Amino acid sequence: MLLIIGCKTDQKRIDKDTLEPPIAKTEPKTLSIHGDTRIDDYFWMRLSDEQKNAEQPDAQTQDVINYLNDENAYLKAVMQHTDSLQTVLYDEITGRIKKNDESVPVTKNGYSYYSKYKAGNDYLLYYRSKLDSEEEELVLNGPELAEGLAYFSIGNQEVSNDNNILAYTVDTISRRQYTIFFKDLESGNRLSDVLENTAGDVVWANDNKTVFYSTKDSETLRSNKIFKHVLGTPQSEDVLVFEEQDDTYRCFVMKSKSEAYIFIGSFQTISTEFQFIDANNPDSEWKIIQSREANLEYTVDHYANHFYIRTNKDNATNFKLVETPINATEKEHWVDVIPHREDVLFESFDLFKNYLVLTERQNGLRTIRVRQWNGSEHYLKFNDPTYLVYPTSNLDFDTDILRYNYSSLTTPISTLEYNMKTKDKVLLKQEEIIDSNFSPELYTSERSFATAKDGTKVPISLVYKKGVSKSGDNPLLLYGYGSYGSIIDASFNSSMLSLLNRGFIFAIAHIRGGEDMGRQWYEDGKLLNKKNTFTDFIDCAEHLIAAKYTSPEHLYAMGGSAGGLLMGAVVNMRPELWQGVIAAVPFVDIVSTMLDESIPLTTFEFDEWGNPKETIYYDYMKSYSPYDNVEAKAYPNMLITTGFWDSQVQYWEPAKWIAKLRATKTDDNLLIMDCNMDVGHGGASGRFERYKIKALEYAFLLDLEN
Repeated sequence: MLLIIGCKTDQKRIDKDTLEPPIAKTEPKTLSIHGDTRIDDYFWMRLSDEQKNAEQPDAQTQDVINYLNDENAYLKAVMQHTDSLQTVLYDEITGRIKKNDESVPVTKNGYSYYSKYKAGNDYLLYYRSKLDSEEEELVLNGPELAEGLAYFSIGNQEVSNDNNILAYTVDTISRRQYTIFFKDLESGNRLSDVLENTAGDVVWANDNKTVFYSTKDSETLRSNKIFKHVLGTPQSEDVLVFEEQDDTYRCFVMKSKSEAYIFIGSFQTISTEFQFIDANNPDSEWKIIQSREANLEYTVDHYANHFYIRTNKDNATNFKLVETPINATEKEHWVDVIPHREDVLFESFDLFKNYLVLTERQNGLRTIRVRQWNGSEHYLKFNDPTYLVYPTSNLDFDTDILRYNYSSLTTPISTLEYNMKTKDKVLLKQEEIIDSNFSPELYTSERSFATAKDGTKVPISLVYKKGVSKSGDNPLLLYGYGSYGSIIDASFNSSMLSLLNRGFIFAIAHIRGGEDMGRQWYEDGKLLNKKNTFTDFIDCAEHLIAAKYTSPEHLYAMGGSAGGLLMGAVVNMRPELWQGVIAAVPFVDIVSTMLDESIPLTTFEFDEWGNPKETIYYDYMKSYSPYDNVEAKAYPNMLITTGFWDSQVQYWEPAKWIAKLRATKTDDNLLIMDCNMDVGHGGASGRFERYKIKALEYAFLLDLEN
């Protein structure tokens, strides 16, 4: 085993038993439904947006803020002895990042667009230059726009077809509520047009003066309306072109790759609906491609006289590709182009003049399939045992060049161009790791399979530094998510080197609830099958222990958001299996949240978790809800992180959870929470600021091994 180095500090460890942890007050609230009663002692921690935004806090707000500040102070005191280690880790992690860096240029409409980081800047500078000129033009100055703001994020950027006006979106609250601004790229001046409370999507019509955008419901933050705006007019005069009345759906606006059509999409977990207009005629009437139906999902793009549609029509569980004439779009006119396959998940497609590019997944690994319209085809080859690959920035239609990104647990993110005709490949850029001791050859990645309790084989991706032996004594961090069909592919993370170089093994459990092994993998980890997600993760842990990668004394788990729900469930189910657990922005109060339709995402997620207003789902959710199942028993060491402005998992879920854990558990293991009072679900926005929490997380793990 490699020696664990760099963990000790010259600061004295503070005995956590001599510190007084925050004890939250209890105000029992009775919650009753279906003849069942729950008592929530910490319901008082929930604040409304009005309370959070008030200039003068009321008594309840002040109590909540005081409690969160007390938790932050307790964390700082308990972890004070790791301050120098956190500094070392932060310096290591940020030291590997190239300070002056530039993106690979993307060509569109006669211009090359790219971005740059400059040393000392936390935010990007965005540039463009004409293809026949070396003179660059500063389009957006991120550092200047972010000056003085605790949080700042630039979302979408869309340039009008005549290349003159830039529409860009900005979030300064960290609740994914964007403001759309417009900049005249000829004069450099910002226009007076300002569009508030948008979801961040903005689409130009081809007249260079009309844009379409979506707005959010003020209470639930559900994107529910599409407006049409004409430059030079106030937002109050914008025309509502569509309102999504069904509160289980959200809507958005997008443009076809051909730029010939504009689409409005409405979607929920198991159903979608698209409408379209000619992008040359923004005042035309919207036409529905196929009316929404339960369990019918589809996405659409345009080529020549047809729409191409990825769909699960006719029980195509893993999806198929169909085409339909633009003047006859209903599903009875859909004709198969790529039929459904039981063993291949069809994930996405990209249209070119001479090629159809398909992104597929077989046996848990993604592939890229290139098919000429005349029918001949081939696959791109990848050699790592587990990896991430995806097409990117393919804006040109009439080209033989496919651009894609590739990474593995040992290969930094790489941007390549592939000639679909000659099959030649060119590396455009690979993430540069600023570390003279780094080489991919120093690390090993592999793929293993755990056997779940029902016999299912669950993939695990692993990486570690060469020289680590299977002694059972290795510290191992097991990461998992397992919800919404989201797939956590194995990719390079330069910050992880700080753990790998200290003897850690890093592993990803590709558990059910994602789509790693196909659509059925998702179906088998949602609704009344949700517990498969948790037991799969536990089975992966036990597999790694049995294979002597690690032992319970050295095994750590981590997950965020719905992965935080996973963490909460597995520590209730098998607390003795873990030495430490990191739960980031954890979704742990699932029953109460899913019963409250005023909370963002609730109605939209009934098809993911179930609607607890139905007894069968209520009983099942309650049986695994981390908050509701806290018991008087020993729990592992735990670090919980959250953001006060989180709109997806409200801060009060982790705050209530840690309060209940501290009041109930029987052990004296570490239990701490970091609540960032300035950010939301995604954490800090600055380029380097975000790594402070990463340094804390790694110090938490390394300190437990010390």
